[in-house]
Parts: sequence; C-alpha cells; structure tokens
Amino acid sequence: MGRDRGAKSAPPSAVVVRGDIENLVSATGTIQPREYVDVGAQVSGQLRRIHVQVGDYVKEGDLLAEIDVTVYKAKVDASRAQLKYQKAQKIDKEAQLVLAELNYRRQKGLYESDATSLESYQSAEATWKSSLAQLEMIKAQIEQLESTLRADEANLNYTQIYAPMTGTIVSITARQGQTLNTNQQAPTILRIADLSVMTIKAQVSEADVNRLRKGMGVYFTTLGSDKRWMSQLDKVEPTPTTTNNVVLYNALFDVENPEGRLMSDMTTQVFFVVSSVKDVLLVPMGALELQRGKKTKQGIVRVVTLEGAIEERMVEVGVTSRLQAEILSGVKEGERVMVGGVKPVGGGSAKERQGGGVPPPRMF
Repeated sequence: MGRDRGAKSAPPSAVVVRGDIENLVSATGTIQPREYVDVGAQVSGQLRRIHVQVGDYVKEGDLLAEIDVTVYKAKVDASRAQLKYQKAQKIDKEAQLVLAELNYRRQKGLYESDATSLESYQSAEATWKSSLAQLEMIKAQIEQLESTLRADEANLNYTQIYAPMTGTIVSITARQGQTLNTNQQAPTILRIADLSVMTIKAQVSEADVNRLRKGMGVYFTTLGSDKRWMSQLDKVEPTPTTTNNVVLYNALFDVENPEGRLMSDMTTQVFFVVSSVKDVLLVPMGALELQRGKKTKQGIVRVVTLEGAIEERMVEVGVTSRLQAEILSGVKEGERVMVGGVKPVGGGSAKERQGGGVPPPRMF
C-alpha cells in the first residue's frame, strides 16, 4: 500500500523541435464579388421578356430584358406629329412675317411722302412686330417639343434593358409578365457580377482588430476544402457592427478567382498573419512560463536532463501562437521539456534549479 502511494508516474514532456510558426488572428467571413451591379428598370410597364437565366455569362451591351413599348411608342409618335405641326406653323409664320415686313416698309415710305395716314403706318408696324413675335413663339414651342421628343425617345429606349458590364447573372428577382412600377422605387430585375475577383469580408473582434495592419498577409479556407487562398489585407472598415453585444469590425481583402471555385456567400475561416518565422526551435506553450513586464520576451522552461533531473532555464521567446512558442536561446533541438507547469520534485531548491539533481522520493 505504502509503495503504491509513493510511486509517481512520469511527468508529461515534449521534445524541442525545429519547424515553422505563425502568430495568427482568426475570424470568420463571407465571400462576395468585388464588382457587381443591380440592373433595374427606369420606366414602368409590363416586363414582356427576360432573355437570360441565372449563371449566364453576358457581355456589356447584351440585351437582358424588354418592357412593353406600346405606351412609350405612342408618346414618341405623338411628339413627332406635334413637332411636325409646329414646324409647318413656323413656315406659315415666316411667310406672314415677310408679308408684314413688306407692308410695313411700303407704309413707311408712303408716310414719309405724306401719301398715307399715321394710323395706317402704325398699324403696318404693329402687324410686322406681331408677326416677328409669333415666329419667335413658334421657335420656342419647337425647342420645347424637341426636348419632349428626346425624353420620350429615351423612355422608349429604356424599355430595352442592356447589360451595363461584363459578368455572370447571379440572381434574377423579377418575373416575366410582372408589372414594374418606377414611381415608388426603382425595381431591380437582376444582378450581374464579375466573379473573376472576389472580396472576402471577415468579422474581427474588437480585441484583435488593433493587431491588423494594411498589407499584412492573410489566407483563408472554405468549408469542405483544405486549399489555402492567399492574399493581403486591403482595409478595415472604421464603423463596427454589433451582434448580441459583440462588437465586430469588417476586414476586407480581394482574391483572384480564375477557375470560379469561389462562389457568392460562401463561409470562410480567415487567418491574418501577424508574424511568422520558419525553421526555428519550438516548444509547446504548456511548457513555457512567460515572464511579464520586461523589455524582451522571456520565459522559464523546465528541461529534463539525461540523468532524469529537472532543470529550470531562462529562455528568450520569439513568435508565439496558441499552441507553440519560438525559442531564440536557452534550449537546444532534441532536448525534452516538461509540459503543464510541473515544478521540480523536492520543493525546487536552488541546487535543484541549477541542475543538481532530484532527491529520491520518500518512502512510507
């Protein structure tokens, strides 16, 4: 019984190894196209036909949809007829002006020769000026009608909806035969997106956002795939979002998508690389007792010697992650360190901390 109580299992330990380490800020994010446009209707009417389907690739200028043209074509025809009438009126007024001017000049000559009365001369002058004013009125009406015609022709053209950019149809929100009303709001018919470059929006907690910097390395994975997509951080939006009293900041970066493997609204696991080193000495974080409040990052590890003794050593610490720490000096590759904060057996005397050995356990 006494021997069983006195026996002790070997303390957990780990070997100092050489490898790579990254100090990361992790976050979750979603994928959206960097460039997209919601295509809507600028005029009201029945959506007669939609020429595309979701997933179709379109080029700028391709016909996407058509709105019933009956009303708009009638307006254009009416404006053109009114304009034609006013132009005919202009010709008539110009002829009347010529006649009025000739009569005015004749009456003026007769009046200067005392061959006609002042009343006849003044009447001819008034008629000439009235004809001149009426001609200017007709010109103004023609300009107004030309402006109205341009607006009516534009509305007629708006019944043909063309692609404003090259891309892929990612959604269609309107239905063929639906009546669109632009008087209340601009109705959206479909969305075109350029899927060759995608934007990842990662939500970073307020505790980690100050560790991010523009241009830092970042990579992410998607659900069901181990492929790492590499990029660089473009910006962090200054205005946070609050969800369930958790403050999160949006960090944005772009990634090339030449094969189209990244799709809209995919969920991503994002890792921002704060610092990283390669081919360095590593120990588990559980084997390291960090020393706070010093200019250089230092810590204590407990090395298991070849004789089985436990020796405390001060080490210089480099890059750390949640699981491992880089050791710049104090241990060598292949040495074994205790894990889990185990202290030297026997109370930890100065001699033992210097590697003087561990006394045998006391037997009862």
